[in-house]
Amino acid sequence: MIEWFHAAVLGLVQGLTEFLPVSSSAHLRVFSALVGWDDPGAAFTAVTQLGTESAVLIYFRKDIGAIVKAWTLSLFRAEWRRDQNAKLGWYVILGTLPIGILGKLFQDTIETTLRDLRLIGTTLIVFGVILAIADRSRAVRNARGIESLNFRHALIYGGAQSLALIPGVSRSGGTISAGLFLGYSREAAARYSFLLAIPAVLASGGLELLKIGEGPAPAWGPTILATLIAFAVGYAAIAWFLKYISHNSFTPFVIYRILLGITIIALVTTGVLAPDAGAAH
Repeated sequence: MIEWFHAAVLGLVQGLTEFLPVSSSAHLRVFSALVGWDDPGAAFTAVTQLGTESAVLIYFRKDIGAIVKAWTLSLFRAEWRRDQNAKLGWYVILGTLPIGILGKLFQDTIETTLRDLRLIGTTLIVFGVILAIADRSRAVRNARGIESLNFRHALIYGGAQSLALIPGVSRSGGTISAGLFLGYSREAAARYSFLLAIPAVLASGGLELLKIGEGPAPAWGPTILATLIAFAVGYAAIAWFLKYISHNSFTPFVIYRILLGITIIALVTTGVLAPDAGAAH
C-alpha cells in the first residue's frame, strides 16, 4: 500500500519527469526501488498521468479548442476539411491507434516483465543515444513546422509513441526523436508530442481508475494526492521545457539518461538492487 508521503513524493517525480524526455514511468519505478518502496505499479503510474495530462489540457486549451472545433465542423462541412486544425485532429486520432492496439495486446507484459530494472536501464541508455542522434541529424537544419504534418508522419509519430509502453523509453523522448528525424523543429516535435499523448493517456488512466483501491493497487486517497501534485508540477514543467528547447539542445537530457541507465545496471549487476526490487508479486 502506498502511504500518503510516498504518494506525494511520487506525484512530484511524475510531474517533474512526464514532459521531459527522461521517462516518468522509469523514474517512478527506479526511485521506488532505490528508496526501498514497493513498485507503485502501472495502475498508479497511469492514473497520476491524468494529473499531468490535465496540465496539458489547460496549457494548450486554445490549441485544443481550435482543433476540436475544426475537426467537428469538418464532419459536416466540406469547406472545413482543408482546415489545418481539422487535419491535426485526424492526425492525433491516427497517431493514437498504434499505442492503443499494442497497449491492449501486451497489457500483462507491460505491467510485469517490462518493469525489470535491467530493461529499464538499457532503454534509458539506448533511447538516450537515439535522441542524441536525432537532435544532431541534418534534417533538423531544415526544420518543419507542425503544419507540415501528414498521415505518414502521424503514423510514424504514433509508432514512436507506442514504444513508451516500455518504461525507460519516454513518451515525449520517443515522439520528439521521431519528429526530429522527420525534419521537424524541436518546438514543433514537442508540441505535437504533447497533443498526441492526450487521447492515449486519458484512455489509459481512465481504464486504470477501475483498479485503484483493489488488491495491490494503491488506495484512492494517496493516488488523488499524487495526481494533484503531478498536475501542479507538470504545468510548470511544460512551460519551462518549451521555453528551454527553443534555444537549447537535448544534450543535458541525453547525458542524464545515459548516466542513470549505467547506474541502474551497475547496481543490479553488483547485487545492490534486485532486477525486480520492490515489484509486486
